[in-house]
Amino acid sequence: MRESWQERFAETPDVLAGPGRRRTIVPVLDFSVGGAEFITMAGPCSVETEHQLLSTAHHVRRAGARVLRGGAFKPRSSPYSFQGLGLEGLKLLAAAGEATGLAIVTEVMSECDVPLVADYADILQIGSRSMENYTLLEEAARTKRPILLKRGMMATIGDLFRSAQIILESGNPNVILCERGIRTFETTLRNTFDAASIALLKQITHLPVIADPSHACGDRGLVPALARIGVAAGADGLLVEVHPNPDDAWSDGDQSLDFAGFDAMMKSLDPFIELRRLQLETHAAVEVPIMQGEG
Repeated sequence: MRESWQERFAETPDVLAGPGRRRTIVPVLDFSVGGAEFITMAGPCSVETEHQLLSTAHHVRRAGARVLRGGAFKPRSSPYSFQGLGLEGLKLLAAAGEATGLAIVTEVMSECDVPLVADYADILQIGSRSMENYTLLEEAARTKRPILLKRGMMATIGDLFRSAQIILESGNPNVILCERGIRTFETTLRNTFDAASIALLKQITHLPVIADPSHACGDRGLVPALARIGVAAGADGLLVEVHPNPDDAWSDGDQSLDFAGFDAMMKSLDPFIELRRLQLETHAAVEVPIMQGEG
């Protein structure tokens, strides 16, 4: 007899879907993640200048994004690369959010910085390098802010579940899982986009799942195609890097869409988002999602 998912992931029971457990819908400002609305989170890899951030925020808002992403603290592969503006970057993000009505998601790297980042961000991002930093996860959970948990670069699904379990056990039900590509034997692209994991996560967990096609490939020319694949696999939203002038970006310009590229991608997603809507309606007769974790 085949082992059930409940048996395979028995050590993370709070993460798994099951009889009587409704799908988690995470409230953020005036919308929610994991419900009927498909949520796009877009913005630059790094917060650079006020003009760069505000122009991007206004543009992605007009194109349909609900969340502005941007790094104030940047974990980089090289210690000599730009590490972010820190507090000044957080202030710029907050100002851009206030000017556009967009929610803010940004990464927190250290448990010492959690209170500071939580003062400016609506969603706390736990990056792939920090996924198994349990002290950070516990501290972030205590803020009651929604947590965007990125899968580690070489993490299994079980590893991701253990990290999500830590957040849930710490009293914060507002967890959003993110597939952002993993490192495999294939080195042509920056990472390998594990689209199958999105379909699996939507089947066996009750948590919202979003896709990050930018980090999944590292090549802006492939981002729209991977975004469509993510939606088709069942993702509840996207996390996409957008920059006014990607070739001049201070970080990750190669994988960042310019404004025209972002507009074209958003338009190309329409039929896939409509298919997602129809699928949700089909399932609604069996399971009606409810809000969890408000407050």
